Amino acid sequence: MNDETDLDLLTAIAKKDEQAMERFYNQYSGLVYQFAFKTLQNGPDAAEVMNEVMLEVWRKAASFKGSSKVKTWLLSVTHNKAVDAVRRNARHDGTEELDADAHTAPQCQLDDAVATAQHAKFVQHCLQKLKLIHRQVVYLTFFEGLPYPEIAKVLNVPNGTVKTRMLHGKKLLQNCLAGLSLQGSDSREDWSSSSSVQQPTET
Repeated sequence: MNDETDLDLLTAIAKKDEQAMERFYNQYSGLVYQFAFKTLQNGPDAAEVMNEVMLEVWRKAASFKGSSKVKTWLLSVTHNKAVDAVRRNARHDGTEELDADAHTAPQCQLDDAVATAQHAKFVQHCLQKLKLIHRQVVYLTFFEGLPYPEIAKVLNVPNGTVKTRMLHGKKLLQNCLAGLSLQGSDSREDWSSSSSVQQPTET
């Protein structure tokens, strides 16, 4: 779906066209859920954020001014809702986050690892261990294919901040993946089953 069609959908949604809203939901609910999940690392919370975002689209489609791509605007709304959820929940899930000052393991080629199907679970595992500010930038870059200026709009931060976060996040992800490559297959199996991304459940 091209951006012109997206604009047409938002125009129709602003006029309370339910069919347009259904098409928009079908097109973008997965994107919204996945980004919310990467932020919150909790399936039910991500599904709740997705519903909040889609309700926001229904209510405020007319507020879209076309100064960015529809996808960028939607991810920005998702980011704001997800961060609100983090603050609202204010709970620690016990997940160990990677430390930027941690010992540096031999680096692997991150682009190759992300592109290789057999490394998908390793990448998801390491991505979940990144701090939120790094995890979001890495996810939007490698999995959504957004350029830095678009990510800056999504997160409402300067372009230079995105580059810095990406630099640190990429290094941490490389180190984590390299560390996993040094482990035996038995230890990988211990966490691989818990690294899969959950999908929203229909209610």
